[in-house]
Amino acid sequence: MADNEVIEASDTNDKSTVYAPGPNAFDITPTKDGGVLKEILRSGEGEEGPLTGDTVFVHYVGTLLSDGSKFDSSRDRDDKFEFFLGKGNVIKAWDLGIATMKRGELAMLVCKAEYAYGESGSPPKIPGGATLVFEVELFDWKGEDVSESKDGSITKSCVKEGEGYKQPQEMTSCRVHIVGLVNGRTFQDEELSFVVGEVFDGSIVPGVLQAVRQLKKSEKAKFTIMSKHAYGSEGSSKYNIPPNTDVVYELELLDMDDPKDSWNLSNDEKFSESEQAKQKGTDMFKDERYEVALRYYKRVVELLGAEDTLEGAEAEQRVKLLLASHLNSAMCHLKVNNNEDAIISCNDALKLDAHSEKGLFRRGTAHLNLRNFEEAAADFRAAINVEPTNKLARNNLTQAVNAIKQMQEQEKKMYKGMFAKFAAADEKKEKANEPIKVWKNGDANVSNEENDEGDSEKKLESSSDSKPVSTEQGTVDV
Repeated sequence: MADNEVIEASDTNDKSTVYAPGPNAFDITPTKDGGVLKEILRSGEGEEGPLTGDTVFVHYVGTLLSDGSKFDSSRDRDDKFEFFLGKGNVIKAWDLGIATMKRGELAMLVCKAEYAYGESGSPPKIPGGATLVFEVELFDWKGEDVSESKDGSITKSCVKEGEGYKQPQEMTSCRVHIVGLVNGRTFQDEELSFVVGEVFDGSIVPGVLQAVRQLKKSEKAKFTIMSKHAYGSEGSSKYNIPPNTDVVYELELLDMDDPKDSWNLSNDEKFSESEQAKQKGTDMFKDERYEVALRYYKRVVELLGAEDTLEGAEAEQRVKLLLASHLNSAMCHLKVNNNEDAIISCNDALKLDAHSEKGLFRRGTAHLNLRNFEEAAADFRAAINVEPTNKLARNNLTQAVNAIKQMQEQEKKMYKGMFAKFAAADEKKEKANEPIKVWKNGDANVSNEENDEGDSEKKLESSSDSKPVSTEQGTVDV
């Protein structure tokens, strides 16, 4: 039977027809032990097939080779069956057989027991040691969704399994072979080395930087990346990629090197790496890449934070590096308006040096941004006590004090209005309880009703008309 001959899928009646593999059936087992034979009834489209980790969508009819009796059928249920390919979700024969199919292909799979349900079978319909026959039609497949937002914008299909279980994290040095394709055309084929979380120069699209985190060492996978994580609405003139075009990348993680854990480093190594991390953080800060800078400053804390038993010059150097890292972290947080985190970093710095002018000033700035005016004023006063010539601290102290006064004035107005309202209510109540006056001529009249004096309470105004807070003294400690 020719592969390209059009064959319709089986109907759903229950007639028993024993299938006999034709001359075009071939062994698809890795060891060629005859455990799974495949016969193509209708060829599929294209050259590509599903890969490990893909979700595949199929129809199938399962029968026993011994008597042709049907034991299961997705067609009878009119519901396509889907599963993750190559993950052990189905019998071995299916993981092997469907991986060889193309979109639209219809095939027969003859599966011996060791590639199906073994000697125990699956009672009551499948006896132990049974050889099974499946007619399978592959409709479609899709890669595993590995996008951060789980919106299908980055999908992964495994081409070659990797080693171990570790995957690249922040600060991991990677060596990757990258092949980029658009509409079947290769536009990039090169080996690159970079640090995860550090590349922002446009040489690698954001989707690739996310995709690399999904690989194990020596693993090779295909990633389909939507345009918003690739070249977006601008496209790429360098690679002749039109705007709003999805791309495909084949990535192979050739090597990876995680930063060493602090307990695996000598003191000299910890200090050396801390100096390098602080300098890289400063470089990232100057480039306004604050999130990346924060990772490097955090690395310094990871390396030296627990080393509180050092003495002499080493102890002084430790405090110097930690203090600079905490202060610089605070500045990074202020730049991206993370005032609460800035306060935490300043607190950590002030534990090392209670008289740190920058620590006090930056904590005061964060409090001022959060409208914690009392705390801000206290920090600015403390900073001025350390350095009386700090004009920025004096200016911000003035803003904080003025804001406090304004709030106090508003509170006075509010309470004054409340007391006036209560007094009017009390007076009205007293008048309502006065005895009835009787006139000599016998006509009785109650006292005149009092008019409501209205609500004297005024709306609370905004608590501050202060100008934007100055965040100068914003250079990092080098």
